[in-house]
Amino acid sequence: MTQDFIIETVGASLTGSQRKGSGTPLVLVHGFGGSRHDWEPVEAALPADLTLIAYDQRGFGNSSHTPGQPYSHAEDLLALLDGLEIAQADLCGLSLGGGTVLNFALDHPERVRKLVLVSPLMVGWSWSMDWVERWKAIGRAARTGDIAAARKLWWNHPLFESTRESCGAAKLRAGIEAFHGRQWIEDDHRPELPEVDRLADLAVPTLLLTGSRDTEDFRLMADLIDAASEHVTRIDHQEVGHLLNLEVPAQIAREIAAFLVIGR
Repeated sequence: MTQDFIIETVGASLTGSQRKGSGTPLVLVHGFGGSRHDWEPVEAALPADLTLIAYDQRGFGNSSHTPGQPYSHAEDLLALLDGLEIAQADLCGLSLGGGTVLNFALDHPERVRKLVLVSPLMVGWSWSMDWVERWKAIGRAARTGDIAAARKLWWNHPLFESTRESCGAAKLRAGIEAFHGRQWIEDDHRPELPEVDRLADLAVPTLLLTGSRDTEDFRLMADLIDAASEHVTRIDHQEVGHLLNLEVPAQIAREIAAFLVIGR
């Protein structure tokens, strides 16, 4: 049975759902512009007896954010685990969500049993010129009030090239159309030190799932994570890109389930 919940924290209400099962809870954290519903294709393929928690990060989906309130997604995750009275969890994050759970695992390793990173970003990353120019163009459109143009630019971003060709295209488009775009205009996320300088401290067993057609920035971040710690196991999926949750959900569900079972 799945139950909805709301966790109150400073400047935000975090909305999510929990499917009761057995063992260590698996917390699923979505990417930029998305919501907890982005995990539904993966959830459907995960073992039915696995305890699952999926939530909307601050300012996304149905989770609120108070404008002007500095925040950290990783601190929000801590508030969520505390609010649900979960002492230790398995964490799985996609893209921005990957950055959230990686940051959390480095700050609070005792709260994480196992870590799954799907096409993760890293906090404090120095983005390529191509990424920065595309991001600026989306921001300019959003700040002039033309959210439709910003959404179109985001839909056509190279990040989603392979997803647009996949069976997940319709779900991606629906998610982009539902995104209000406020973070394109202004984001109150607190500046962080570059995560790359901390990767050697990653001691939590980690599964790194990547796609060979992902963009240069994300491929480089994955390479650095893979090389930095002996605790990382990487599976690089050929002919797929950034959104493995939409392109090959059943496949990564099997890989996640197998990884979580090992050593239980």
